[in-house]
Amino acid sequence: MELKYIDGQNLKRFMINGANRLWANRDRVDAMNVFPVPDGDTGTNMSATMTAVANAVADINETNISKVAKIVSNSALRGARGNSGVILSQILRGFYKCLDGRERVNASELARCFASAADTAYKAVMKPKEGTMLTVIRAMGERAVEAGYTTDDIAALLKEIMDYGKEVLAKTPDMLPQLKNAGVVDSGGQGLVYIIEGGYEYIGSIADIHIERSADTVKSITAAQPADADIKFGYCTEFFVNIENNHTDFEEDFRSYLDSMGDSIVMVCDEDIIKVHIHTNHPGEVLEKALTIGPLENMKIENMRIQHSSIIKEAEEKSPAKKKFAVTAVSNGEGFENMLLQLGVDTVLANENGSMRCGTDHFISTIENSAEDTVIVFPNDKDNIMAAKQAAEICKEKNVVVIDTKSVPECLEAMVMYNEDSDIDSLKEEMKEAADAIDVAKVTKAAKDTVVDNIEIKAGDYIGILNDKIILKTDDRLKVSNMLVDRMLEGNDEAGILSVYLGSDADEKEAAAVEDHALSVNDALEVCVERGGQATYNYIITVS
Repeated sequence: MELKYIDGQNLKRFMINGANRLWANRDRVDAMNVFPVPDGDTGTNMSATMTAVANAVADINETNISKVAKIVSNSALRGARGNSGVILSQILRGFYKCLDGRERVNASELARCFASAADTAYKAVMKPKEGTMLTVIRAMGERAVEAGYTTDDIAALLKEIMDYGKEVLAKTPDMLPQLKNAGVVDSGGQGLVYIIEGGYEYIGSIADIHIERSADTVKSITAAQPADADIKFGYCTEFFVNIENNHTDFEEDFRSYLDSMGDSIVMVCDEDIIKVHIHTNHPGEVLEKALTIGPLENMKIENMRIQHSSIIKEAEEKSPAKKKFAVTAVSNGEGFENMLLQLGVDTVLANENGSMRCGTDHFISTIENSAEDTVIVFPNDKDNIMAAKQAAEICKEKNVVVIDTKSVPECLEAMVMYNEDSDIDSLKEEMKEAADAIDVAKVTKAAKDTVVDNIEIKAGDYIGILNDKIILKTDDRLKVSNMLVDRMLEGNDEAGILSVYLGSDADEKEAAAVEDHALSVNDALEVCVERGGQATYNYIITVS
């Protein structure tokens, strides 16, 4: 049976099943990402965006297609995750612009919506690349207009659009060399095809349809609500051990013991001394164990539960004065979160799934809830920048300043320049200059086989990333770390500080070896080792 018109309920089912189809295939889309680091890949980001759409339309009974399309557009704009999600939100915005004011649409009218979607998406991207999801939606739009003249059956129109989109998707490796080298098609384009496939399947149905996933959660951390609000281990315990009873297994045995007694453990060994930091419920037992190795010095034990209660009570008893600026930053890891708060960041956004990805809606919520009229936002990941800027455009009642930081250490450098007495234009320039002045390297394990810039990478290889570009890989994590240090210090006569931020599964002894190597290259360096606690990246190393 031919489908001559669709209304708001048809569009609702299209969007929900499109979201479901993408969710079911998100891992396949993620696997197509050329960059082999599993930190909020395309399938995950686009799926989160479509889930926001599906949740928004799930319970509405509206038949007016314009009203439903407006909800689709607004929820996509607010729920966008990553660059691919922001581009997808612009595609859906283009659909709404074409549907505005209509009760229902026929095939030729729907065809023009695909063209409007492509046009809106292209205009939203500063430097559009061919061979991406933009190419796929443009091809769909062009074929839609052509087919709209030859058929009045909406199902037939969508099938032709979908099939042609697949044809163009298959050609994307010929448009982008990095896709051909990796042997994949464009991941964003594939995600788009899955959405259309799912929507096409339900376009003429009247059956009930249910959402197959829930949205991810991002928590907001403020100085009055520390990252360790739910404190499992109550005593922050620090001390030095002078090594007297040395034997070959004491380091491994003692580290294993500490692991059994708490978390947030830092244990750094030198020739004759050990520095220990641990959160534990039994500090006395830890100190007794340490005494079997040698005498203790500089012991410090703090009750974090009492500290936390005092902070919360103080925050409840007084309303903070309105500041000149509010500062929001994205982070990953307890150590980084605390560093940002200590430097004056008011709100830290942290995705509870361990990634750095935040959506437009998370930025919007923080901006709108800020008492201050001017809000400074640090995205701290290249795939958050478009979402942050989209939030700034939506929150027109505030003066939102987005600093294009691509990592937490860049934000830390920028916050050193933070001064409430400055005017916002001067402050923005100073902070951006400080963030741009450091080199940022990352060490992680490749999650998939791929080829990037003629570097053949296998799953399990350790890769070295410098300023967001993969530059080397080996099968040895320490070797990669030291090679990155060499590259960062090579010819850099002005290098003064090298910082090593330890990830959630980093090795303190290995980090100490990186520090030793850096000093062997330049003994005038000041080397700082801090626990960032970040997921994905074993070490983040910066030089300034």
